Amino acid sequence: MTIKKSSHILLFGIIIISSCYNEIYTDNVIAINDLSGIPYEPEPYIVNIPAIFPELEVPADNPMTKEGVQLGRRLFYDPILSADNSMSCSTCHEPDKNFTDGFSTSFGIDGIAGTRSSMSLENIGLFYNGLFWDGRAQTLEEQALEPITNPVELNNTWENVIEKLKEDDDYPQRFRKAFGIESRNEITKELAAKAIAQFERIIISNANSRYDQFNRGEIFPTDSEYNGFDMFFDISPDLPDAECAHCHGGPLFTTNEYINNGLDEAPDLNDFPDLGRGAITEYLYDNGKFRAPSLRNIALTAPYMHDGRFETLEEVIDHYNSGGHYAENVDPLINNLGLNEEEKGDLLAFLLTLTDTTYLSNPDLSNPFE
Repeated sequence: MTIKKSSHILLFGIIIISSCYNEIYTDNVIAINDLSGIPYEPEPYIVNIPAIFPELEVPADNPMTKEGVQLGRRLFYDPILSADNSMSCSTCHEPDKNFTDGFSTSFGIDGIAGTRSSMSLENIGLFYNGLFWDGRAQTLEEQALEPITNPVELNNTWENVIEKLKEDDDYPQRFRKAFGIESRNEITKELAAKAIAQFERIIISNANSRYDQFNRGEIFPTDSEYNGFDMFFDISPDLPDAECAHCHGGPLFTTNEYINNGLDEAPDLNDFPDLGRGAITEYLYDNGKFRAPSLRNIALTAPYMHDGRFETLEEVIDHYNSGGHYAENVDPLINNLGLNEEEKGDLLAFLLTLTDTTYLSNPDLSNPFE
């Protein structure tokens, strides 16, 4: 009876100790996860937009804040987003290459080449007709979700990314300051994408290239630059129309439309090696169409076209001068231009006036880990 009673007492003691331990453990976990003691006082981030540019449209549920931009900046440059911590968004979007990577097609963490060239992120927050070469994402928030799970890019899962962010010493408090979460368990892929989108919306050029300065009457172009300007915009009746401004017009030097610019011969509209826009819309006449990129800083973003097939701007000009290749849906403005060597040189001279890297002096665009 004494032994049995002692056993009951011992068991009861163990239960009490275990219960106390569980309470302490639970309390510690709650304390570790609790972020409510960190101030949540987000400050608006004012993006400087040149007067000639379109207005920056910001989603009501993702206002621009200093805290959100700084969180997005760190996420953009942090290899923590990739499966093996070896690559970040910036690997394929390097500032000194106008936020491209210099490859014909980009490589992921496993060394596998993709099928398309990395697009520049300059002024990406001002493009409102779809993102990526095929327009499959409508917003920056949607766009930011894709590279992480793409098997030929960062090849990760969002579940894995979120766990790493929750366990990090720094990120939970940054999410708190940016979005007001009260626990690190509230970190989500949607919030991460919102932060990256905020950062991408500040990648805005200054509209201070030679072309812009000439347009404001501050400088005079060379004769070659001026002739190229005339041909680009089809101003002078004495020079041929280079047919450029139809797809690369406006202050951003893109209409952000999707066109077939005659890159590939396609007797049948299903013959394109990459269906482009058609794969998204499933409309036959969209096959082989791709988004017209901005020509601002075009000299910094070689190689060119969606698959990086042209190494130089001279090759690009030669392609358009030749009239391209046949397909039923090729843009009607793609035709033999008849430019001679001097005229092609003048057109190139004008394209070089679109270079302006002064926007990179914004410290908020720099790598925070360097």
